[in-house]
Amino acid sequence: MNPIGWREFESAPQASAATLDALRELAVSLLSDNMARASGIMGLQPYHRPKAMAGTAVTVRTRAGDNLAIHRAFDFCRPGDVLVIDGGGELTQALMGDIMASYAESLGVQGLVIDGAIRDVGALRERDFPVYARGVTHRGPYKNGPGEINVPVTVGRMVVNPGDIIVGDEDGLLAIAPSDVERVIGGARKQGAKEAAALQSISEGRFDRSWVMPHLDRMMRG
Repeated sequence: MNPIGWREFESAPQASAATLDALRELAVSLLSDNMARASGIMGLQPYHRPKAMAGTAVTVRTRAGDNLAIHRAFDFCRPGDVLVIDGGGELTQALMGDIMASYAESLGVQGLVIDGAIRDVGALRERDFPVYARGVTHRGPYKNGPGEINVPVTVGRMVVNPGDIIVGDEDGLLAIAPSDVERVIGGARKQGAKEAAALQSISEGRFDRSWVMPHLDRMMRG
């Protein structure tokens, strides 16, 4: 039995390569619009050159400023995973930098999502390996624990469960439940086609704004 604060669970089944490929081709904004516009990881910033990210969540909850559990979590990561780290949003110590990010990439991890601080951002920004974090500090981490692996975590005000599908681009991050992903992909594709048609109508000078005043009148009547 694991002591309190040191729980570890096996990683959840992975999303298929076809599903991840489909998600990388869709803007996070399109996916978000098909999740009631109410989901999303807030307050984290990308620290890499632009690249679409999609992968299966391996989650870590760690004491603020301590990365021992993150080092252990690498043993649970497989090619195609995204490592999602709940560091409590604490920015006084960096949870990782270029060395740990490079090691994660060598494992086939698709990206890192860190609700905490990182360092070595100059090196990270030169690469397209996805790294999202809440902030930056030069101060390094402790390695005392405790920490938990593959438990539900809260990252950027969003609950992420092990096995959720994490997607990211320059607009931000989403966690999609595996049971919802095909429906979300289908809706995002339809909306993408609709938005492409709208952009075409703008270029041709026929963009329809006839809905604006009726909608405004309806809202003002309340």
